[in-house]
Amino acid sequence: GMTHQERFVRPLPIYMNHADGPFKYDVDGNEIVDFVMGHGSLLMGHNPPAVAEAVRDQLLKGTHLGGASTHELRYARAVKDLMPSVDRVRFTNSGTESTYLAIRLARAFTGKDKILKFRGQFHGWHDSVIPESGQSSGGVPQSALGDTVVSPVDTRDADRILTADKDIAAVIVEANGANGGVFPLQNPTFLQELREVTSRHGVVFIMDEVITGFRLSRGGAQSRWGVEPDLTTMAKIMAGGQAGGGVGGKAEIMDLMGYRDDPEWDSVHRVAQAGTYNAQPVVAVAGTAALEAVATGDFNTGADAAALRLKNGLNEAFIKNEVTGHAHGISSIVQLNLGADCDCDRGLCDMPYEEIHRTMPVEKRDTLRRAMLVNGVDMPGGRKFYVSSAHDDDVVDRAIEAFDKSLKELRMEGVV
Repeated sequence: GMTHQERFVRPLPIYMNHADGPFKYDVDGNEIVDFVMGHGSLLMGHNPPAVAEAVRDQLLKGTHLGGASTHELRYARAVKDLMPSVDRVRFTNSGTESTYLAIRLARAFTGKDKILKFRGQFHGWHDSVIPESGQSSGGVPQSALGDTVVSPVDTRDADRILTADKDIAAVIVEANGANGGVFPLQNPTFLQELREVTSRHGVVFIMDEVITGFRLSRGGAQSRWGVEPDLTTMAKIMAGGQAGGGVGGKAEIMDLMGYRDDPEWDSVHRVAQAGTYNAQPVVAVAGTAALEAVATGDFNTGADAAALRLKNGLNEAFIKNEVTGHAHGISSIVQLNLGADCDCDRGLCDMPYEEIHRTMPVEKRDTLRRAMLVNGVDMPGGRKFYVSSAHDDDVVDRAIEAFDKSLKELRMEGVV
C-alpha cells in the first residue's frame, strides 16, 4: 500500500489524515511532531499561510490552463533571484525528472554518452542514476548501467577517471553528500575541487540541489559555499510542497531545448521535454510563494535555529543516557549516528563512510523510527530530521524528550 519506499514502516505503515505547522495527525487522531516534512519539501512547516492562500486562490481560477501562463515567468524569476548561476530555468514535476533532464542536456551539449556519479549518492530512481545509489536495481537493464561510471567520494579518483575516460558528459553530485548529508561531503573543499576538475576536463558539472536548494542557504549549497555549477537540479522546497521541480543553468546549455525555426534542429537535434504538469498553475503559484518567502531570509534563520537547538538536545540525551552516538549536520538538516561517536564539530561530520554504514544498519534505523513514532515523533528513515521554521522551542523540546525516552527503551531492549 505504499507509494514511496521510505514511507514503509514495519510491521504496518502509518496512514496520515492531515497536518498543520510542525504536526501531522494519523487516521486514529494521534498528534505527531513531524520531521519528515514532506521528505524535506516544507521549510516553513505544513500549510504556511502565504503558500496555502496562493494555492487556494489559483484552484478557483483553474488547475491546468493548457498553455503558457504568467505564473511561470514569476516562478522562473523567483528561482533566478536566489541562484545567480541560473541563466535559464525549465520546469519538471519532480527531482527525478530534474536529474533525468539535466543528464540529457549534458549529453547533448558535449556529444558524449556517459555520466559520472559518486558512490552512495541518490539522484532519483531513473535508470542512469540507480548504480550504487542504495536502491535496488530490479528492472533496470544492464545496457543502461553501462553508461554510468561510479567514483569513490574523492576528487582525486574523479580526476583519474575523467583523465582515462573521454566519453563522460557530466559529473553529478549531491551538494551535501549522499542522501541529503547522511554521508557528508567535506565541503566546501570537495565541491570547489570538483568544479575545478570538471572545468579542466570539459565536462558538465551538475549540482543536485533537490534537497539542499533554498535550505542550506537562500541560494542553496552553491551560494553557501561559493560554487557555480553548469546545471542545477531542483525540487522539494522549490515547489512549495507541491509536485514540481526544475533544471536551471547556463544559457548555452539550456538553449539546446529551444526551437530555432530550423526543421532539422527542431525535429532531430533539439533536446525535447514534455510533461503535462510542468509548471502547472497551482504548482507555479505555490513555488513562487515559497521562494519569495525564502528570499526574506526569516524562514531559513528560524529553521536553522530550531535545528541547532534540536541537535544540541539530541547530543545531551546521548550523554545523559550513556549511549554512544551523536547528532550532526548543518543548516536545518540534522543527521543521527547511533552506536558511534567521533570528534567532529557536530557540523560537517568526518566519520568514514564505512563507519556510518556499520553503525546505522537498516534494522537499527527501523527500530529507532518505531520507538520515536510510539513517542509521538516521525523522522525520515530513522536517521535524520528535516527541521522547519514552524518547529518552535516547545516543539523541539518535545522531540528531544521523545528521543530521550526512546533511547531508554532501546537500551532496555538491548538495541543500544
